[in-house]
Amino acid sequence: MTSLLEVKDLRTRFFTQDGVVHAVNGISFAVNTGQTLGIVGESGCGKSVSVLSVMRLIPDPPGRIVGGEVLFDGQDLLKMSSNEIRRVRGNRIAMIFQDPMTSLNPVLTIGRQVSEALELHMGMDRAQARRRTIELLETVGIPEAGDRIDDYPHQFSGGMRQRVMIAMALSCNPQILIADEPTTALDVTIQAQIVELVKRLRDEIGMAIIWITHDLGVIAGLAEEVIVMYAGYIVERANVKDLYADPRHPYTIGLLGSLPRLDETRRERLTSIEGLPPDLIEMPTGCPFYPRCKYHMDRCRKELPILAPVGLHHEIACWVDVRQ
Repeated sequence: MTSLLEVKDLRTRFFTQDGVVHAVNGISFAVNTGQTLGIVGESGCGKSVSVLSVMRLIPDPPGRIVGGEVLFDGQDLLKMSSNEIRRVRGNRIAMIFQDPMTSLNPVLTIGRQVSEALELHMGMDRAQARRRTIELLETVGIPEAGDRIDDYPHQFSGGMRQRVMIAMALSCNPQILIADEPTTALDVTIQAQIVELVKRLRDEIGMAIIWITHDLGVIAGLAEEVIVMYAGYIVERANVKDLYADPRHPYTIGLLGSLPRLDETRRERLTSIEGLPPDLIEMPTGCPFYPRCKYHMDRCRKELPILAPVGLHHEIACWVDVRQ
């Protein structure tokens, strides 16, 4: 099967006064039509920068994509002109940004912000775009959408604003939806509603989803495949069932150990990963997780591991077999 989106050896740097920040370090992944890919890892591991690089939204300066390919429907997004990528962005590939409180323009009505993409990409006039906007707001669960279309963002709750962001992202029936931690600022009840909404819309529209989060609990019921990132590298990749049943990278084991479990027969103490992520300016020559890893050996300090298979559709970047 030909992948809808294929990222090959993507590398992104930020050139600062303190030095070069190695934000994304040669990651590769693919997404097929209708598939949901989860990207997980702690803050600063490169999740958001990776997808912003795919969307060509890295601010230059100080950021720059220094290598790799992003093939979408056979075309390299990194080689497109500014006008060409604008026709793709928001139309065929859409994104829900992290914070609904700041992602909406406070001086434009909700209706105007949703309808703008319809006029730009779908060629609708204002009346057509307004009717379609009301339909979209109803689809994402905004009550009395026809009466609320002329309200401003401050008149909506956080959960309702996030639903508006989803409506904006879905307005042009994208082939890929990228969701960058869309439930982080919401309470757990609203989080569950947003996740269920996206799953329903995915099944109805048939779009692919890239869902970025630091919360492995959200990914469990949403994604088919999971990528675990650390210090700008992919350290483990597996289908979701294998990752939870048999995590093989020490970092993934640590992440899962920090999650509360509802299926344990006795109370287990949650574990934590000691230490801090590496300085992305002064990158180590070996494994970036080496200083925090309880399984490390001397080779880990000297050599950078590459992704290698440990099972069917299961890869890790680690020199140690934690099963032994």
